[in-house]
Amino acid sequence: MYQKIIFLFFLFFISAIAIAQSPFPTSPSGAVGAPIDGGISLLLAAGAAYGAKKVYEFRNKDESE
Repeated sequence: MYQKIIFLFFLFFISAIAIAQSPFPTSPSGAVGAPIDGGISLLLAAGAAYGAKKVYEFRNKDESE
């Protein structure tokens, strides 16, 4: 049991280190870090569209029965 707890703490701290961006100085073009907003907004839009489609199909299935 003690080994499992140590292993979980180890995984938690390793994942926190892996996610963190290193503090590199700014590049000559002035860019800092990685842009995160573009991908997340596309995933949210796709999830909203998929959810709306499922709700539409669910409502139409109830009306046809």
